Amino acid sequence: MRALPQLSEAMPIRLRKLIGAIMLIVLVVTWALLAMALAQSPLVKANGAIEVIYYVVAGLAWVLPAMPLILWMSRPA
Repeated sequence: MRALPQLSEAMPIRLRKLIGAIMLIVLVVTWALLAMALAQSPLVKANGAIEVIYYVVAGLAWVLPAMPLILWMSRPA
């Protein structure tokens, strides 16, 4: 009995990019909403330096979960 091929191997690259783009939009919107909610915390608002550090980290950290998704999208068919 032959094993089933992986989903991404059987998926055309155009469909993979469409699904990946939708997932990236969902990720960025969710990340922004969570970052805004956490930015209202008294711990972040207590000190200007902490606030700047928080915004830099929150603004750049979304890239880490997005990298595997982008790599999956860009794999050759």
